[in-house]
Amino acid sequence: MIETATGLILRTRPLTETSLIIQWLTPNFGRIATVAKGARRHKSPFVGRLDLFYLADFSFSRSRRTDLHILLEVGLREMHGSIRESILKLHQAAYAAAFIEQATEIETPLPAVFKLLREFLYCLCSQKSAPQIVFALELKLLRELGLEPHLEKSRLTAGAKKIVRSFLENDWQSCLRLKLANAQVAELRQFLHGFLIFHLGRLPQGRAAALTGEI
Repeated sequence: MIETATGLILRTRPLTETSLIIQWLTPNFGRIATVAKGARRHKSPFVGRLDLFYLADFSFSRSRRTDLHILLEVGLREMHGSIRESILKLHQAAYAAAFIEQATEIETPLPAVFKLLREFLYCLCSQKSAPQIVFALELKLLRELGLEPHLEKSRLTAGAKKIVRSFLENDWQSCLRLKLANAQVAELRQFLHGFLIFHLGRLPQGRAAALTGEI
């Protein structure tokens, strides 16, 4: 059965000497995995079309036996190339992908999460990065997953609670325009660290690098 989708590439890894496994995030199918046969060959039609955070229209042949489907065609729409000009932005995009992979089920429709990631990547490409974009990402994703913090029950200061509400209600550009004191950055970083471990079992990979740019 051949199906079509629009997706963002979350991860790639070799399957054989010539083929790749591509992990996609799509609005209608959620996270799906496809095999790009021959993608590592120099003359493959997939050359230049399969890399991290690329947005593409693609078609695939659905497997009836496994969760690994066969990629057929890819029409590249957006490369998000500006992300590759900053190591910090790369870490932040990778963290977003790791968070989504850890916190969502495979092949479950995720239109709101797809929209969030697409907007987040666009913001990374067009704006100067800062730690608060990571906090905004975490909070917005937690809300979509039904895990939004209950601020009234938290021990956050009044100022930090106001910032969290702003992150949840405002767009990405507005979140980046917020000016956080060093103490507020530290407070939110510690609060969300514990909150994520409690609700997800462990921190998504790459959080420290996403906040500081250091591994």
